[in-house]
Amino acid sequence: MNPLDGQVVCITGASSGIGLACAEALVPRLVDLGAGATRVAALDVRDEKQVTETVAALPDEWRRIEVLVNNAGLSRGLDPLPEGELRDWNEMIDTNVKGLLHVDRAVLPQMVARGRGTVVHIGSIAGRQVYPGGNVYCATKAAVRALTEALRLDLLGSGVRVSSVDPGLVETEFSEVRFHGDTERAAAVYRGMRPLTAADVAEVVVFVTTRPPHVDLAEVLLLPTDQASATHIDRRD
Repeated sequence: MNPLDGQVVCITGASSGIGLACAEALVPRLVDLGAGATRVAALDVRDEKQVTETVAALPDEWRRIEVLVNNAGLSRGLDPLPEGELRDWNEMIDTNVKGLLHVDRAVLPQMVARGRGTVVHIGSIAGRQVYPGGNVYCATKAAVRALTEALRLDLLGSGVRVSSVDPGLVETEFSEVRFHGDTERAAAVYRGMRPLTAADVAEVVVFVTTRPPHVDLAEVLLLPTDQASATHIDRRD
């Protein structure tokens, strides 16, 4: 039996990038089992009231979320901290940290009440290692890592698993968003090396969420072969 049989999967930030790839990887497994209906909600995870009301308004069969992929996040800018834009800082903090908390808080109580479920936070190597100009983005992803570890402790004995998947360089719209639409600068991030794809990350998320209930892959650091650390990258040109 497929471990996702009959389960409701919630993915934030599913309109593009890693979130979309997770939806594409997970939904076909459900479709094959005749349970592939999808429900889309336009949601700003920064808005706690909107998150709470959206989850509360779900029909009963959709509210029984078994898998939460808390993926919504972004980076803005690559300036040294003294030159950083306050607006960019607030957007990253509000999305990457507060947004993750809003969604966890709205979804987790029903998981705990039912005694099962899997939460996957999409982190980053930036939460483990800082790099020049990464300052606030790295801080938000370090917060995600700390919150993941704290949540696992808080939920010990509840039957709910907590995991993080922390990718290195993944070629998505991430860098275009970071550089405010500067496609040339975004492309240079991946020049001369082969980065991960969103589908590579999604494949790991599927693996994490389909382990037997007694197995929790607590954290996965996922790197392209051409990357050894946040700042060590093999470029061939």
